Amino acid sequence: MTTLRVILDQLAAPVPGGIGRYTRELTRALIATQPRGCSVTGWVPASPESVYREIEASLPGLAELEKSVFDRRQIAAAWQHGFTRLGARSTTHAPSLLAPLFRHDRVNNPGDQIVVTIHDAVPWTHPETLTPRGVSWHRAMAARAERYADAVVVPTHAVAEALLDVLDLGDRVRIIAGAVSTDLVVPADAAQLRRDLELPERYVVAVGTVEPRKGLDDLVRALALLDRDDLPLVHVGPQGWGDLDLGVLADEAGLGRDRVRALGFLDDAQVAAVMHGAAVFVMPSRAEGFGLPLLEAMSLGAPTIHTDVPALVEVAGSAGLAVELDPVEGLPERLAEAIRSVVDDEALAETLRVAGHDRVGAFSWRDSAEKTWQLHADL
Repeated sequence: MTTLRVILDQLAAPVPGGIGRYTRELTRALIATQPRGCSVTGWVPASPESVYREIEASLPGLAELEKSVFDRRQIAAAWQHGFTRLGARSTTHAPSLLAPLFRHDRVNNPGDQIVVTIHDAVPWTHPETLTPRGVSWHRAMAARAERYADAVVVPTHAVAEALLDVLDLGDRVRIIAGAVSTDLVVPADAAQLRRDLELPERYVVAVGTVEPRKGLDDLVRALALLDRDDLPLVHVGPQGWGDLDLGVLADEAGLGRDRVRALGFLDDAQVAAVMHGAAVFVMPSRAEGFGLPLLEAMSLGAPTIHTDVPALVEVAGSAGLAVELDPVEGLPERLAEAIRSVVDDEALAETLRVAGHDRVGAFSWRDSAEKTWQLHADL
C-alpha cells in the first residue's frame, strides 16, 4: 500500500484563504482519483478538536488525519531551520512551501519523496507588497526546497519562468494548475442572498485579501474617475496587512464611502451569489501566480477585467479584458475605461461571459489530481 501524505496546515488556519481552498480541493480530488493500492492521509498542526472534525468532514475518504503536537507557528519556524523531520520515510505532498524539507535518499528508498508547491514568485519579484517576515520565510523555505525537494509544483508557466531567475530547480519544476472549487455554484436563492447583503442592482466586484499587491487602491481611484453613482465597488475578502482601508482609500480618491462596500469573509454560497450578480468583475492585481478568483468569476457568469500580469493573461487566455499594468501611474485611468466599456456595452459583456464560461472548461481538479499522482509515480 502506497500512502500519499498531504500537508493540510492551511485548513487549520483561522482564515484558510486561497491556498486553503487549493489544499482542500486538491486533496478531495486526490482521494477521488487514488490509484488501486494507494491511499491519502493528512497532516495538520496542533489545533482544537473542532478544527480536526471540520477537516475530516470536508475530506471524506481521508485514510487518516495525523495531528502534530506543535502549532502552526512552531512548525513554520522548525521547518524553516530544519529542526524536525516529522514523519521521515514517507511520500509527502505539500500544497505550499510549508514542508519537512531535509536530506533523504529517494534513489534507494523510492517512497521517500517530498514535493512542495510554490504558488507565485512575489517574494522575489514584488517583495515590497509583502511583509518583511513573509518575504524572509518564503525565501528561506524556497532555498530548502532548492536543496531537498524532489519536485516543485507551480500553477502556471509564468511562475515557472519567474523562478528560473532566482532558484536552481533544474528539471524538477512541474506545472499543475488549480481549478474552480466544486463548492462554488450559484445557489437557487442567489437574488435573496444579494438582498440580504443589501447590494444594489449593478456593481463592480473584486475578490481577494486586502493587501498592497491586489491593486485595490487603483480600482478605487478608477471608480472615482468613472463618476458613476449607480456603480459602487463591492469587495469580498478578509483584511490582510499594510493598513489598507477601503473607506480611507475612497476618501482619498474623493469617491465617497457609500460607493464602497467591504463585505469581508463570506461563505461559498454568498460569494457565488455576489459574483453572479455583478455587472463586472475586476482583478487589478500587480502580481499573481494564478489568480483563482478570476477563474471563479468566469465560472459564475461575470464578465471579467484583469491586469496584464503574465499569470492572469495565461489563465484567462482571451476570455477576459486585459488592461496594461505599466506604467502604473496611468492604471486607474485604464481600468476606468475598461470598466466603462463593459458596463455600457451589453454585447461586449455577453461576449466576455460566454468566453469565460468556455475558458473555465480547460481547468479541472480531477486533471490536477491525476497529474499529481503521476508526478509521484514518476519520482
